[in-house]
Amino acid sequence: MKIAVIGAGAMGSIYGGHLSQHNEVYLLDTNQSIVDKINQDGVILQENGDDVSYHPRAVTCTAEIGKVDLVILFVKSLFSKAALNCNQDMIGEQTYIMTLQNGGGHEDIISEFVPRDRIIIGTTEDNGAVLAPGHVKHGGSGKTNIGMLVEDSNKCLEKLKETFNLCGFVTVIHENIQELIWDKLFTNVSLSVLTGILQVNMGYIAQNAHTWFMVERLVKEAVQVSKGLGIEFDEVGILEKIKQVSLNNPNGYTSIYADLRDGRRTEVDTISGFVVKASKKCGIPAPTHEFVVEMVHAMEDKKIMEQTNKIK
Repeated sequence: MKIAVIGAGAMGSIYGGHLSQHNEVYLLDTNQSIVDKINQDGVILQENGDDVSYHPRAVTCTAEIGKVDLVILFVKSLFSKAALNCNQDMIGEQTYIMTLQNGGGHEDIISEFVPRDRIIIGTTEDNGAVLAPGHVKHGGSGKTNIGMLVEDSNKCLEKLKETFNLCGFVTVIHENIQELIWDKLFTNVSLSVLTGILQVNMGYIAQNAHTWFMVERLVKEAVQVSKGLGIEFDEVGILEKIKQVSLNNPNGYTSIYADLRDGRRTEVDTISGFVVKASKKCGIPAPTHEFVVEMVHAMEDKKIMEQTNKIK
């Protein structure tokens, strides 16, 4: 397959690297130094204690590579539209676009570029961390869960499963992929967002009674909204799963924590904001999630203002 992976961060490097073993893969990033490093030395993945080199072709622009079979989005969701808009040359009438990004609702943006029957959404259980430009620690691997918004009349998912599995992934096709996305979302809209707002590690969430009260409130609202969309979950089971994530990762930090700490824009609009949009769609109120979204944006603006004043 001819594949373009947008974003040469941790996850883009992991997928772009592995898929390049048996496919024509282009790894797209706007940072010229990262692109040059990858083209010179390859993508270096630290796996099972060893550094392994993979060789996708890195580019800053896709104008000259022609149409591709598959685009995989691995940029922050707030950059998705700009990334696709700047690289429309590679999107043809047969091109599929896949998102394995955090949160939900990405199909709303992708549908501006391809029809709904060429959108693939999903989640990944792989994780990684950037050690240096072009050098990524592949910290853990798991399932790549994929599905479509409509019937897969062209049997694209089976072909993708075969392609991904050949390159070392474990791919699972889901008939109701939205249910899986919601299942993963519950942890992000409670534990992850609160670590960012409070600037605490993951362990603090389950250990503090006030914080856990907020987790319960956020989960209750999200479960009610998902039910309004026809997707039902066990609230007690979800809370237990979140508690275990907190207790099993006492010193862990989330990406939204790091973004707020370092003055970057977060993906809150496709995390908590996704619950807010869904609540308006089904008519189930989610006031706590609305508050959380505004709180995170206020913190983003505060940090940006502080940095601007420091420059002055």
